Amino acid sequence: MTKLSNVDTASRYKRHRFPAEIIAHAVWLYYRFPLSLRDVEDLLAERGIDVSFQTVCEWTAKFGYQFADQLRRRSRGNFADKWHLDEMVVSIKGKKYWLWRAVDADGYVLDALLQTPIAGSAISSIPASPNARQRQRT
Repeated sequence: MTKLSNVDTASRYKRHRFPAEIIAHAVWLYYRFPLSLRDVEDLLAERGIDVSFQTVCEWTAKFGYQFADQLRRRSRGNFADKWHLDEMVVSIKGKKYWLWRAVDADGYVLDALLQTPIAGSAISSIPASPNARQRQRT
């Protein structure tokens, strides 16, 4: 199951029908993976937990920002020391494009860029280091 944060769980999840572990797992599924609310509802139903997607929506609205912050904090700066820049030509609807991907040693895609060949130097748009993209966002 999902690891709960250090915040006092008794006060955070007080007056809810479901245990804190189930609520935390549902919110974690929603923010960790590209799932819809109905997908989370289905995954919980497969485990014998009868909860509606509206309830999951309320949980994500109430507790989601805390989980999203935890996931963002965990993903920052965890890139491998070595990373590679791959390029390839892809054809989309008969037009050729350059696909650039920056991948770390663990296979995590750091950045991707799709450009037309006429656009010039595509490599100048990719950050110089894995953490440069995060510095640009903040």
